[in-house]
Amino acid sequence: MIAVVVPDDIDGVPSGGNVYDRRVLQVSGWDELRVPVEDARALADVLRGVPDGGSVLVDGLVGGRFPAVLAAHAARLRLVPLVHLPLADERGLSAGRAHELRELETAALGHAAAVATTSRWTADRVVAVHGVDPARVVVAPPGVDPAPPAPGSAVAGVRPRLLCLGALTPTKGQDLLVDALAGLRAQDWTCSLVGPLTRDPGFVASLRARVIAHGLADRVTVTGPLVGDRLRPVWAATDLLVVPSRTETFGMVVPEALARGIPVLAADVGGVREAGPTALVPAENVGALAAALRHWLADPVRRSGWRISAWARRGTLPSWITTVHRLRRALA
Repeated sequence: MIAVVVPDDIDGVPSGGNVYDRRVLQVSGWDELRVPVEDARALADVLRGVPDGGSVLVDGLVGGRFPAVLAAHAARLRLVPLVHLPLADERGLSAGRAHELRELETAALGHAAAVATTSRWTADRVVAVHGVDPARVVVAPPGVDPAPPAPGSAVAGVRPRLLCLGALTPTKGQDLLVDALAGLRAQDWTCSLVGPLTRDPGFVASLRARVIAHGLADRVTVTGPLVGDRLRPVWAATDLLVVPSRTETFGMVVPEALARGIPVLAADVGGVREAGPTALVPAENVGALAAALRHWLADPVRRSGWRISAWARRGTLPSWITTVHRLRRALA
């Protein structure tokens, strides 16, 4: 038996981790076990129900906080934590909380038969920070689903449209993008910030205030989470995806954009290079981000070149079947 323990909000909160887990379950056919993220008792209950000798892929958000629960089942089950982002690497944590999470996750990974990560950068991180034996780490980067090409703004004859897609949190760096856009008011563009608003309400409130303070309320839209049929027209209208993250283990939105022929400008942080963005700028550098956006907006040749580059990537992106094959190695 192979089972996958996932957060109980897997279909309710759009995030890279939840999309990864859902597509792995759909492609693999493995058993799905849902657990609230901070519920040790529920995690213990679902693991208790897995027959001896079973293999269990445990999403790190669920299992990384509870080493004692994993320890209780490590001898009879093949437990494989799936690390999307090390828990202590989330931005906005206090130093004390980050230390606590680092210690808990280190202990949890110590009870694993193997550890799966979504990027080589994350694999190196768990080896360096948590002391995991590199031989026990399997890298399984996200796949991407084929998608129709995005016509962008040119077909509609409207101004260029920028998209930043991800939970509104300090980790994803939407505040850096707003600050960069503040210096580009003389140029023609609009920008949508799309993603869950509940992860850090204080950050969302300050971000909205920042948009107003910069005089960008008519240009920058905070839409909240969009998925499925509600997200498709947003993708179709997008000319450039911007990924200004402070921390990023891979950046699943990068290949999702490239699959539609949309170029990607990303901060050079974490494992984002592995996702293959069209262009990179130094992380947490508002000036560099603003300069790259200014050049892209002002130079039609550059815009065309980035678009051609993105279109060329559409046929080279990995599938979710490859991801599942790599995870199966860790679970075997």
